This record gives sequence, structure tokens and C-alpha cells, in this order.
Amino acid sequence: MARRESAVAGPGSRALVVDLIRSAGPISRVELVEATGLTQPTISNIVRRLIDDGVVRETGATVATGGKPRTLLVINSRSAYGVGIRVGADTLTCVVTDTRGGTIGRELVSAPPAEKPEDVVAQLASLYRDVTQGLGLSPQSVAGLAVVGPGPVDVARGRFLALPGLERWADLELGQALTAQLGVPVLVDSDAAAAAVGEFWGRQVSRERTFGCLYMNSGIGSGVVLDGALHRGASSNAGEIGHVSVVRDGARCRCGSRGCLELYAAPAALVDRARAIPNLANRLKIRPDDPDARAFDVLARAAIYGDGQARALVDESALLLADGAMTLANLWDLDTLVLAGPGFAVAGSLYVSEIRRRLAERAFSRKIHVVQVDLSSNPRDSAAIGGAALVLQGSVAPGHGPQVAATHA
Repeated sequence: MARRESAVAGPGSRALVVDLIRSAGPISRVELVEATGLTQPTISNIVRRLIDDGVVRETGATVATGGKPRTLLVINSRSAYGVGIRVGADTLTCVVTDTRGGTIGRELVSAPPAEKPEDVVAQLASLYRDVTQGLGLSPQSVAGLAVVGPGPVDVARGRFLALPGLERWADLELGQALTAQLGVPVLVDSDAAAAAVGEFWGRQVSRERTFGCLYMNSGIGSGVVLDGALHRGASSNAGEIGHVSVVRDGARCRCGSRGCLELYAAPAALVDRARAIPNLANRLKIRPDDPDARAFDVLARAAIYGDGQARALVDESALLLADGAMTLANLWDLDTLVLAGPGFAVAGSLYVSEIRRRLAERAFSRKIHVVQVDLSSNPRDSAAIGGAALVLQGSVAPGHGPQVAATHA
């Protein structure tokens, strides 16, 4: 009797196989059959195409099983490269990663406010060319570019709707303009969503885990990866945990609501409060013209080194973030939660400790399983790295998100 094919033998089967090789490799074809429920001929065909495309390679190592030795498969790290650019209030961060998520290049540049929409496009295109050419990458080896920043984002039209400093250019279809200039596929997405995919991809997390990422920069966002794919929502703006109200009838937020989490726990809010405390800003040498990002780093460092007033501010933020983390964990029954973003770069350990404590004490499923809480290994660059992961995932594992044209060398 013929074996019935599993439901995953449809368009997502390539993505499934790539995910398993990425997270569990080196792995044999027989193990892929056992893990996926797909038939041996189906696995053989998918693996053959992946090898032909250069996405997967045989290691040369074999496993003796008493029968025919099994050849092992791994992701070919040089199959393609992804480029991610994070747009900040006054900086651009460009990161290039290989197919396994390893960073091979990075550049941080200042980004003065652009006077015209074409200036924005020119700045980003110039940075992309400088970095890829400096690394000696051929155009054919680059899977694409993702430009990421604070939401909301119109992913379908490739534009930011409320990017700090660029609000006047909300109608600029950035993805289309950059594709025309660079000749590579370009995605525009939120920094929190990108960070979630980047952490999932780079950590080689199994698709069987329900994976969450809490992202803090100028605002607070999150992303959840289910079955290897980012949960996007109706308009690809899911996960805006920073706009959950935590103070009834609180301050009005730019989103239109009141009492939003990021108004009380995000770096800008803490910097404002630090400046309002007599002598604290002067004592910590936070200057009036310091950008919020730099001022928060100074505040967070003081908290780490035992300054009582600074520590009290960061602790209060951590308590509120722990509430947000518990909401995420309870809604999605998370296995893993990673903290990413520049806001966690200095005092991330304080936030991790508080969130671990809160989830261990109050998470709904705590008596069934522990939620693993970790800090990103590279909080500042996590969104840019995630942007690169977005285009790589869409290229080598189509079916998990926006598909980009394959450009393998």
C-alpha cells in the first residue's frame, strides 16, 4: 500500500527541509524522512534541488548504521548573502550575513535629516554599495536588501508610515525606489519583526519551538515565530506590545491610545524622567543636546554600576517590560523569549533577570514548562541582522515570508 504523503508535502516542504537542516544539521536524508513525514522520494527530490541551487551541501562525513552509510547534509553558508539596514533617528546600520546567519560585514554611519525623498533613497543605496563592494560580493551572490525601522510599516508597498525624522515622506515607496536603483530585491519591514527572524535564524532554533523576541529601541515591539514563520497579522504589523495600555487614562501616545507601555518603559521615557530629577542628569553627565539613545546608555551604565537613582528608573522599566513579556508568553505559550535591540545593550542583564523571575512566578503555563529567557548576543545590531535574515529566508526557504528572487552565485 502506498504511503500517504504528509500535508507538509505542499509548497512549504522546501522551507520545512531547509529549516530542519539549518537547525538540526548535519542531518541525513533518512533522518529528514523521519522528522518530516515526507516520503523518501520526496526528500530526495527536494534535497537534490537544494544541492543544485547551492543552498545545501554534503559534508563528506557519513554515519555508519549497520547498512549503507548515510551522507550528512548542512546549509552552505556561502550559498547567498543577505543585507540589512536599520534606520535609526540619526544613524544607519548596515549588516551583511551569510546563509547561516553569521555576520561578515558591518558599517554604522550618521544619517542627517534628508531634505527630499530622493536623498533618503540615495543615502541607503550608497551605504549598500559601499558595504557590498567593500566586501567584494558579486551582485549575483546577494539575495536582497531589507530596510527596517520603527512601525507601522506598509510591507506590501514597501514604505514606512511614521519613521522618526521622515514623517513627511510617508508616501515614499522606498522598496520600489531602491530596487530600481540597486537591481536587487528590496523589502521594507519593522525592526522588531526583523529582529525576531534574525534571532530565530542565527540561533538555529528548531521550528518546533514557539519563539518570541522582545525588541526595545526608541520604542518597544515584539515578534513571534511559529512553525518557522513570523506571525505577521493582517497588515504585517503584529506584535506591537509597546502599544498595550498599562496606565488607564494615561498619557496620550502617538498611536492614538493612552497609557501605552513604551510611554513609560522605553529609553526616551526614562531619559525624560532622569532629566526631570534634580542634578541627576548633571551628575551622570547627560547633556541637554544628547540623543536619547546615548543618554539612555549613560543612564543604564550608571544603573549597572550601582547608582541608586539610575537603578530605580531602570528597575521600574524592567518591571513594566516584565508585564509585557508575561502578556506575550501567556498569549503565545512561548518556549523561548529573546531580548534584542539597542535598549538592552547595556543593562540587558537587569531586564533578563526581572523577566525570568516574573515568568517563573506567574506565567500561566509555568507548572508545565519553563520559558527560556535570553539576551541577544548582539542587541544593537539585531534588527539589521534580522533584515538580512528576512531576505535569506525568503530566498532559500520560500514559504516563510515575503519571497525574493533567488540570486545564488
